[in-house]
Amino acid sequence: MSLSLTVLGTASPHPAPDRPCSGYLLRGGGAEVWLDAGPGTFAELQRHTDPRRLTAIWISHLHADHSADLLSAFYAFAYGGLTPPAPVLVHAPADCARRVAGFFGRPDEGSLKGVFDFRPLHDGHGARYGTLRLNARAVRHDTETYGLRAEYEGRVFAYSGDSGPCAALTGLAASADVFLCEADIDRHRESEQVHMTPEDAGRAARAAGARELLVTHVGPTLTREDATARAAAAFGGPTRSAREGETTEV
Repeated sequence: MSLSLTVLGTASPHPAPDRPCSGYLLRGGGAEVWLDAGPGTFAELQRHTDPRRLTAIWISHLHADHSADLLSAFYAFAYGGLTPPAPVLVHAPADCARRVAGFFGRPDEGSLKGVFDFRPLHDGHGARYGTLRLNARAVRHDTETYGLRAEYEGRVFAYSGDSGPCAALTGLAASADVFLCEADIDRHRESEQVHMTPEDAGRAARAAGARELLVTHVGPTLTREDATARAAAAFGGPTRSAREGETTEV
């Protein structure tokens, strides 16, 4: 068994034809983790695994382009014949359960307990599934957001989530074999620092000593090709675009 990442979606800030919003399937040591649940990613997830096999769901932050397909998953698990053997663990910012319950008009989070088992994220939050270790690191965004570092048998994968430039990314991605990093914007507006330019992504990978940079969450002011070329120039190492359906062995 190996550590691998399958891209389910990369679009920002809304899904496009054949391109859902942010979502990934992380596999390691027999564990399967759905990493971010952007619109359209639950359908893509089913191309690669039976959702009933999920070990956990990990939500970096609660913006809709990273979390809205939790609603699709709830319908599938509760009513669609994809009932998992036990409630699915959901690692997410603390307000996630209340928001999901509110969408369904439920007065409290207890109504979700037969489907989801919510575990609030915090800086330093850790989870272990067999020999796959997951750790959260708070990053810089305009809402509570966590990057992810995953380790499995000496291999390291890091994910920025949505983040502006910040020191936390250096530790998060330190010596990572693959660093999946957003490059959402062409340039920063005034003092706004809640997303990364391609140059920011490249510099973050270089500062962390990452071995490979995978560019994702490219916004509408950029093309994936341009963003990746600019990030590569700043990084000086192997750089690729994250593309739907592709699997990377970490």
